[in-house]
Amino acid sequence: MSADDQKRLAGEAAAQRVEAGMVVGLGTGSTAAWFVKALAARGLSGLRCVPTSDKTADLARELGLTLSTLEDTPRIDLTVDGADEVGPGLALIKGGGAALLREKLVWEASARCIVIADAAKVVPVLGAFPLPIEVVAFGYKTTGNRIADVLLDHDIQMPARVRQADRGLVRTDGGNLIYDTKCGAIHDPVRLADDLKLITGVVEHGLFLDLADEAIIGLDSGVDVLHP
Repeated sequence: MSADDQKRLAGEAAAQRVEAGMVVGLGTGSTAAWFVKALAARGLSGLRCVPTSDKTADLARELGLTLSTLEDTPRIDLTVDGADEVGPGLALIKGGGAALLREKLVWEASARCIVIADAAKVVPVLGAFPLPIEVVAFGYKTTGNRIADVLLDHDIQMPARVRQADRGLVRTDGGNLIYDTKCGAIHDPVRLADDLKLITGVVEHGLFLDLADEAIIGLDSGVDVLHP
């Protein structure tokens, strides 16, 4: 079974956790897209959905889901989202889809959060996937220098690089930029998360800690459910 098949299984299983009338946070990325499709297919009444990115909003609207915002629905019943890595205690690295700030805002407004992923995303130690760090565009190079100093303090030698695409620097839906750094292994994610948030110019980072209540992992044989 392919990784995409495993993502589909995880997304379909998570859609079964949703009940009519809920306010649901919709994640961003290829795995979250499977959840959005499965949720729309259930045809539940009274759903209001808060998307974490313009791309997810476009997909949900196309599928006929009713959209809302954090301003109109500040309390979310359940958020379902993917992850780039799922570590011990359901510590996560997210942000490969450049929506980490909006994702974290939605996650923190949710009564319950479920992460969905294919089997390869489950790791014994976070850090193999490059850690995204979202920064304001103004003065981003000096912010990058401050990030490098913090990373060195955590024995992370690889430089943080600004994410680029064919069109130039990648910008988030909020107009910010993304630094990515190959950490190798993050031995103290709590301290790293705290230190990064203290940097002027850093808007958010991709360490999602103590936020996931459950993980649904797609396997060749079905799904596995993990808890912190």
